Amino acid sequence: MVGVNERLRTTMLRRGVSTDQLAVECGVDAKSVERWISLDRVPHRKHRWIAARLLDADETFLWPRVLTRSPSRRAGASQAELVELYPDRASVPRETWLGLLTNSQQAIDVLIHSGTFFAQTQPRVAAMLTERASHNVRIRLCFGNPKSEAVAIRDREERLGGTLAAKIRASLTYYLPLIDVEGCEIRLHDATLYTSMFRYDDDLLANTHAYGAPASLNPTYHFRRTDGGTIFDHYMQSFESTWNSALPWIGAEV
Repeated sequence: MVGVNERLRTTMLRRGVSTDQLAVECGVDAKSVERWISLDRVPHRKHRWIAARLLDADETFLWPRVLTRSPSRRAGASQAELVELYPDRASVPRETWLGLLTNSQQAIDVLIHSGTFFAQTQPRVAAMLTERASHNVRIRLCFGNPKSEAVAIRDREERLGGTLAAKIRASLTYYLPLIDVEGCEIRLHDATLYTSMFRYDDDLLANTHAYGAPASLNPTYHFRRTDGGTIFDHYMQSFESTWNSALPWIGAEV
């Protein structure tokens, strides 16, 4: 069934680009552009690139069927997202943590249980996040709920002797100054945490979890989002699902 390409139509409206303008830039007639919209036709690669550049959008966002046509391209784009593989989280240089945080321009998203090391690596973490928020960077921090069964299970698996919940409570104290900072939000999740995530704009540090091993001993992958890649977005979908089910924390004792 023929459908309308709503992504292309909406992006053109938002960018203030008319059918005639897009046709001129791409070197085609206006009827062709109309078919791209109303019949969801996928234009020639050269025309897709020109349109994507003019509309300041990813080609694969405007025409997602491009990826289904070329599985090899999708695989290649996803492989290109891997910037670095660290054998354990402790191997990630402190300069990397600091640089990603201080250079963020749009979003910082963190998904952890306690994240004690996060504040230890960046002793002024609350002040640094406040400074980023003052530059309109959206900040979302998601910690494990100390009272949740998921935290209790992780504690037993890692043989922590009941200390994980206390570590979370102690870690939260670092972030009390952010409670009233506009653009910052903290939530507590009850989810089984398979991967700790640290997202800075289009960069993501994904610290995977192996059964019984502390997060610090597990591999950490540095991904950078690329056009057509799927790994960064895959992890961020997981973050969004966890975030949406988490409860806001406003500084009260937990």
